[in-house]
Amino acid sequence: MIDTDAQLAYGIFWVIYAVSFVVFFYTMSRLFTILPLYGLRTLLQSALIVLLLTPVESAEVSSWWVPAWLYGGYELILGDAEASGRAIFNLGLAVLAMLLVWVLDLVRYRLVKR
Repeated sequence: MIDTDAQLAYGIFWVIYAVSFVVFFYTMSRLFTILPLYGLRTLLQSALIVLLLTPVESAEVSSWWVPAWLYGGYELILGDAEASGRAIFNLGLAVLAMLLVWVLDLVRYRLVKR
């Protein structure tokens, strides 16, 4: 069983991570405006979202979710291929879903531009 201090730390981590992501995403989006192609800008934004916001459930504590890039990289360094594979699998699913959203957004953009 996880005590309340650990739950509080978990909640604080996610709040700080979310705020940091919003600031980083906004900064990178402003930087991406120098790119001339709409599709390239949105592809890079989609890659940021997938890479930084895809979660994976921790093997040590049930119902605790961790960023997949962080968990997968850490477990890969430690040599736990199964846990790292779960994180990579979650990232793969997120990439497929985001590619579908990206293509649909490009179709929408093309139809609106006419």
